[in-house]
Amino acid sequence: MNDDIIFEVPTPLGFCVRVSRGYWDLITTIKHPVMKGCEIDVQHTLRNPDEVRRSHSDPSVLLFYWLKRSGRWICAVAKRLNNNEGFLITAYPTDAIKEGERIWSK
Repeated sequence: MNDDIIFEVPTPLGFCVRVSRGYWDLITTIKHPVMKGCEIDVQHTLRNPDEVRRSHSDPSVLLFYWLKRSGRWICAVAKRLNNNEGFLITAYPTDAIKEGERIWSK
């Protein structure tokens, strides 16, 4: 694994999602500072989601949802590049699952 990659985890859809240190820093300082220190939650969300939905705007973008506690989900958004790899676009807490085609659920 590249030293700049802070994690790469398999998803139940048969591909791995990775994120670099620099990109994780962008997510946790600019996009969603509330996610700072939540790497384990994001890895869990990708590895063991409750539901996965396809983005309306880009079919290669998938939204992974994990119900962390009642009424509070973690959403990890990833782009699938090919059959076995992808990268994290963003991650954030939410109180609702977005509309979109459900492609996987427990």
